[in-house]
Amino acid sequence: MSRKVAKVTKRRLTVFGTISLVAIIYFCITLGYHLYTIYDLRSQKNSLEETYSKLQEEADDLQIEINKLNDPDYLARYAREKFSYSKDGEYIIKINETEKEMDSIDDSLNFNYIVVGLSGVLVFIFVYIIVKSRKK
Repeated sequence: MSRKVAKVTKRRLTVFGTISLVAIIYFCITLGYHLYTIYDLRSQKNSLEETYSKLQEEADDLQIEINKLNDPDYLARYAREKFSYSKDGEYIIKINETEKEMDSIDDSLNFNYIVVGLSGVLVFIFVYIIVKSRKK
C-alpha cells in the first residue's frame, strides 16, 4: 500500500507542480510587462515635462514680446528691422542669408581639406618608416 501512496503523491506533486510552475511563469511575465509599461510611461512623462517647460518658456518669451510691441518706439524699430520699413533719408541694405550659408560650407570644406592633408602626411610617414625598416 505504501507504493500506491507514493505513486498518488508523485502524480499529485507532478500535477500541482506543473500548475504552480505555469502560474509562476505567468506572474513573472505579467510583472515584467507591467514593469516595462511603468518604465515607458515614466520616460514619456519626463519627455512631456521637458516639452512643457520649453513651451512655458516660449509662452513667457511671447508674453514679453507682446508687452514690448505695445511700446510705439519698439514697434517702429521692429517694423523697420522685420519688414524693411525706413524713415525718410534712411537706406536699407539687405544681406543675403545664402552668403552666410556659403561661409559655413567653406569653413567645413577647409576642415575637410586639413583632415585629408594630415591623413596623407601620416600615410607618407608610415610608408617611409616601412621602406627604411626593410632596407636594414
